[in-house]
Amino acid sequence: MDPVTLLSLGRIAVGAASIAKPDLVAKRMVGQAEDPPLLTQWFGTREIALGLVTLLARGGNRRTLVLAGMAVDAADAGVTYSAMQNGSLQKRLALPAIAVAAFAVVSGLLGLRGRKNKKVAPAQ
Repeated sequence: MDPVTLLSLGRIAVGAASIAKPDLVAKRMVGQAEDPPLLTQWFGTREIALGLVTLLARGGNRRTLVLAGMAVDAADAGVTYSAMQNGSLQKRLALPAIAVAAFAVVSGLLGLRGRKNKKVAPAQ
C-alpha cells in the first residue's frame, strides 16, 4: 500500500477516535481532557475529511490534497513546538505529537515521490 493511502487511512482512524472518544484523545494530546471536548472533535472531523477526500481524489487533485495535508501537519508540528517552548504543553506530550506530525509530512513526501517515479504505461 502506498504512503498516501496509509496516511489517509491513519487520518480517518485518528479522526474517528477523536470524535468517538474525545476525552481520551485530548488527554493523549494535551495531558487533560477539555470540557466539552469540542476542539478535539473539530480536529477529528478535519482529519476524517482530509483523509477521505485524499483517498478518493486522483491525479493532480490528489497531489494538491497531499500538499495541503503536509501543510496542515507542518503547521501542527510548529504550533506544538511553540506550545512546548512557552511551557503550555509538557515536553513528554509535545515530542510524540511533533514526531507524528513530522512523520505525516515525510509520508506525504514519499507518496508524492513514489507517484512521480511511477511510469505510466502507454495507452493502447
